[in-house]
Amino acid sequence: MKTLTRAFLLLAFTAFVGVTQAQTLKIGYIDSNAIMNIMPEKADVEKKLKDFEAQLETELRAMMTEYQTKITDYQNNLATMSNLIKQSKEKEITDLQGRIQEFQQNADQEFGEKRVELLSPVIDKVKKAIDDVGKEYNYTYIIDSATGVLLHIGPDADDVTKLVKTKLGLK
Repeated sequence: MKTLTRAFLLLAFTAFVGVTQAQTLKIGYIDSNAIMNIMPEKADVEKKLKDFEAQLETELRAMMTEYQTKITDYQNNLATMSNLIKQSKEKEITDLQGRIQEFQQNADQEFGEKRVELLSPVIDKVKKAIDDVGKEYNYTYIIDSATGVLLHIGPDADDVTKLVKTKLGLK
């Protein structure tokens, strides 16, 4: 009987502690896309990315023009070429085609790396503001509703997007 009473008291104490802890849990949510879209740094990042993309496209266009020129030259002079020159021209065209494909793959990768490089400081600034708001307003969790992971926002949850915007000096 004593064991049963102790088990019951332990269970009641555990339930009481759980209820007490649940009452102090404070959850907020934020729409990080809404904040990122109005960050002043975003326009500068987008301009730099657009300029970088234009450089890559210019280089690719130059390579494509060279490729088209070599193909046209090859086709126009095919009848008068010796086998040795014909093989040499075919190798040039094939090599250039390979370089173009490699450039396209590398350009995609470089663009992604450049995007991460330019956006990282902005993302870090927003993360710091979120951490600051969480500490300042005693939030246990702040969930990003923009990620699509959040399935339900209860009526007691607080949208802290405005607080983070204020912390960043944004309207």
